[in-house]
Amino acid sequence: MNDELTATFTQPCAQCSAVNWAVSDEGRFYCRSCHNVAERTEDVVDTTFTPGSARISNLTRRSRTRTPDRQWWICEGFQFILKNQADALVDLGVSAHFRDQVLCQLWRLYLQKSRQAFTSDPIRSSAHQLRITDSDVDSEGSGSDWSGVLGNSVHLSESQRQVHTLMNMRRTLALIHLALVWSRAPLTLSDVIMLVRAGLLPYTDVYEKLPDKLKVEGVDVLTFRVHNVPSHQELHTEAQALVHFLQLETFPPISSQSQLHPALLSLRYLSDANLPDQLHPWLLHLMKRAAVEDQTLYTFDSTSCPVLPQHDIQTVAIIIVTIKVVFGLNDCTEWDLCDVDDQSEAVFSLRRWFRLTQAALRSAEQSRNQLICRTQWKSGCGLYQNRRSRSLGLKRKRTSDQVQRCFQNLSSPVAARRCSSSSFRFCWGGDDGADGPSLHHQKLTSVLTMNHNMLTPTNATYWLPARCTCYLDMHKSHFQDMKAWLPHSFLQLLNFFSFLIDVKPTVLFQEVLNLERRLLGHNSRTRTKTRTRTLGQGTETAT
Repeated sequence: MNDELTATFTQPCAQCSAVNWAVSDEGRFYCRSCHNVAERTEDVVDTTFTPGSARISNLTRRSRTRTPDRQWWICEGFQFILKNQADALVDLGVSAHFRDQVLCQLWRLYLQKSRQAFTSDPIRSSAHQLRITDSDVDSEGSGSDWSGVLGNSVHLSESQRQVHTLMNMRRTLALIHLALVWSRAPLTLSDVIMLVRAGLLPYTDVYEKLPDKLKVEGVDVLTFRVHNVPSHQELHTEAQALVHFLQLETFPPISSQSQLHPALLSLRYLSDANLPDQLHPWLLHLMKRAAVEDQTLYTFDSTSCPVLPQHDIQTVAIIIVTIKVVFGLNDCTEWDLCDVDDQSEAVFSLRRWFRLTQAALRSAEQSRNQLICRTQWKSGCGLYQNRRSRSLGLKRKRTSDQVQRCFQNLSSPVAARRCSSSSFRFCWGGDDGADGPSLHHQKLTSVLTMNHNMLTPTNATYWLPARCTCYLDMHKSHFQDMKAWLPHSFLQLLNFFSFLIDVKPTVLFQEVLNLERRLLGHNSRTRTKTRTRTLGQGTETAT
């Protein structure tokens, strides 16, 4: 029968050039001389049937055994996503304890509180489920206890999902943040957002790492689709909601030896902002005067500190108030102090610092905006609700790919950032590609004077916005109303640090006001003299 099948196949073998073909049991042509397999199959008449009922069949064999369908639930998909996000952070240097002990236990607690697993009264639904034909889901443990965390999640409407606090993509980052704080890892919420923007923390296309046989379709598409990176305040709100939903009582204490405490975290931000190291002792002194060095202010407790602390914002606010005390930041005093030794390389000049940071800030903002424009929110492995939308989606993808290639050819490439996996946004020093020379070693001699054998700031005044008491006592920030007459140097400093920790200036300004209320309220009884003068609509007060 081989001769009949190979009679019409006279093509020479690509390996030995011989024409000596045979047909294997799988229906493929192979060379008898060198056993090379040709990419050709043959349809033959299956003679195993009775005469009169013969039919044409392909010689290529297919497996007749079928693996039974295995049900997949929504929470299992999110478990894979959380596991991949945790693995990415561990690869970046976070302790494995964060993933295997803290995050895993928080995930178990979430499944129990949401009645998806580990409960005698689970929520049930048989209408919405995912199916695959593979059983390799339980192999994702990697030495931890993740493989045993399975649940029976349901698919509800968006309003029902909010009521039941069911998991979504944004809440995966919030849960990651809670686990980082609980394990006291040196990563703030702004660091999490920065890693997401840089693509180092899987988020926008993380569903591509789901098992190959997992079919995401129908309304499930909306669950895993991501259209933007959530803001700092949005993630903090989600994390706060999860804390109450999980009924967490007290987090491990953030002591002064913890890298999330302002005493140590401020060192990192001072370095990233290219400010002198000599500013740190004054920052610690201000924390003591304002009574904000206590660890209870930075440790969540359902009784004493029911609002989840924002360590990055709190630390930057302390830095801003410290600079305000030392330099004045009233568009007058700081420039007078700079004129003393402005040309000396060993003495810190705030004017020189503003020139350097403003240039670096403009470049960093441009790079970030270009990166956002280039971000692909729809990856190659698309999510479609039905076949019709899949067909239209593939056509649109081909068009968008062509436009994207044209855009990349016409636009200048984004310069690769130094230390892309670092938590620092800027690079200061003499190396190639640095944002500018380092000012960390410079001294504050031009802004300090000797008074009673003690160094004290030359600036003896501290200004507050007009109607400060009214603004400090209100929960809503009036930054936009006050922005028109706030000192320009103060606004520049506020905008710089807002970019540094990826928050809106309004949020940071409100935290500065809160700190000033504590500082002035704590020192009101010990203040010995007060001198005020009006600057437009603001007032300046000596303390």
